[in-house]
Amino acid sequence: MLTHEAAMHSTPSHDAAKKPHQPLHVAQLDDALLKLQTVRAMTGLSDSTIYRKLAAGDFPQPIRLGTRCTRFRAGDVTAWLRQQAAKGAAQ
Repeated sequence: MLTHEAAMHSTPSHDAAKKPHQPLHVAQLDDALLKLQTVRAMTGLSDSTIYRKLAAGDFPQPIRLGTRCTRFRAGDVTAWLRQQAAKGAAQ
């Protein structure tokens, strides 16, 4: 059993930190602005893969809302996912 002090300093599990803070159904709204965690959940890609694809021009560019706030337009990410599915189906 954890002492009160140990419980206060315990950290959440790694899985809990990876869950999106936005509900995924928000992606159904084309103009919704998605957090990276939500984009990661939608695409199944890691942060580093998303950043690599961004740098290569192979992923929708995010919108900068501030110095530390970047969001992705849901419609852009959904369109990208459809393109990927179409490419896979054509092969």
